[in-house]
Amino acid sequence: MDAETVAADGQNVLTEVTAKQLLAAQGIPVVLTHLATSRAEAMRLAKAVGFPVALKIVSPDILHKSDVGGVRLHLATATQVGRAYGEILASARAHAPQAVIQGVSVQAMARPGVEVVVGLTRDRTFGPVVMFGLGGIFVELLSDVAFRVVPLQPRDARAMIREIRGFPILQGYRGTAPVHLGVLEEMLLKLSHVAEQCPDIREIDLNPVYAYPDGALAVDARILLRGSEASIHPPQM
Repeated sequence: MDAETVAADGQNVLTEVTAKQLLAAQGIPVVLTHLATSRAEAMRLAKAVGFPVALKIVSPDILHKSDVGGVRLHLATATQVGRAYGEILASARAHAPQAVIQGVSVQAMARPGVEVVVGLTRDRTFGPVVMFGLGGIFVELLSDVAFRVVPLQPRDARAMIREIRGFPILQGYRGTAPVHLGVLEEMLLKLSHVAEQCPDIREIDLNPVYAYPDGALAVDARILLRGSEASIHPPQM
């Protein structure tokens, strides 16, 4: 799976399922995500991946799934999954009646970690630029992010992580364990490689990425291709 293949199919916004397949093929660790097109399939997939699970609406026309009631988390039984499947579809159709809905994604709930954000955008002046910062609500609240122009060298990835104001959180704060900084550095370098190898990709947003003492995992992923009029986020440089 690559961006050129998807672009050839006429898609400009990748669904979370497709985006994660592309990123996993590039060696970027992501939570495995499966597409369910029926209530029964969602329940079967949930049993297969193991409870608790998360369900999310899958539509190339819906970038911000929570805004349309398209996310349900911590579902612990097949019955809860079946109910959530119907609720998600109903809510998404009510909020975005023109959206093309492919189904609902099913993924295991990832163990909590320190939330960081990793991203890529193509600046009109500088070209492809990689971003790193604290994730979750903090990326918008604090704007504590660092940027580097592609191609990144190992020293660039190392410096990006260490120059954000929230770096002490990654080192371990008030008794919490430090995260594996080397894995985060490798993720930034791989994203830089994706930018060079996949010129059709315009934006990538991995938020949150859970950082752990023994690794990191992208829980959510959004990818826009050239030609899309949408925008994941307005990065400030």
